[in-house]
Amino acid sequence: MKKSKEFYIKYRHAIPAILYGIIYLAWFCYLEKTVTKQYTVIHMGIDDYIPFCEIFIVPYLLWFAYIGVVVVYIAFANKTDFKKMCMVLYTGMTFFLIVSTLYPNGHLLRPTSFERDNIFTQLCSLLYETDTATNIFPSIHVYNSVAAHFAIIYNEKLGKRKGICIASGILMVSIVLSTVLLKQHSVFDII
Repeated sequence: MKKSKEFYIKYRHAIPAILYGIIYLAWFCYLEKTVTKQYTVIHMGIDDYIPFCEIFIVPYLLWFAYIGVVVVYIAFANKTDFKKMCMVLYTGMTFFLIVSTLYPNGHLLRPTSFERDNIFTQLCSLLYETDTATNIFPSIHVYNSVAAHFAIIYNEKLGKRKGICIASGILMVSIVLSTVLLKQHSVFDII
């Protein structure tokens, strides 16, 4: 009993993050169900020149682990860094929710069929089935990836580990590229 109380006291700063996560997911799911037909189409001319590249499903899906691992690590490593990171994440994610609520948006960039049939296109197909082409502006994949990378490079311990910082930077850039190479987002969403 004493150990669980100590654990709670030491890590209770993570409770608001959990509560925010519940609110965020509920709001996002609501938007995914309601913003399906009437929305502003987001498009830039450069989008038409960016090829679909299914291999980028790998960094796109790695985003979930990347964000989760960084948030959990920072939560256990440094309470002050965790609070800063959460404020950055909450700000961007709340901005996204408000924009998507007040300015329903989406795109028409997804391919109607795939030239190849492989594990990557099958994963893309599953992604397209579960994640609509709406509520795309701004890109949470991009925003949170940049925030996670900065949390790593400014962390007292991780920031000193050059290999981790480089790997994080490569993963962050790969995730950003994946959003447009999988036709999940317009370049406008990244900017």
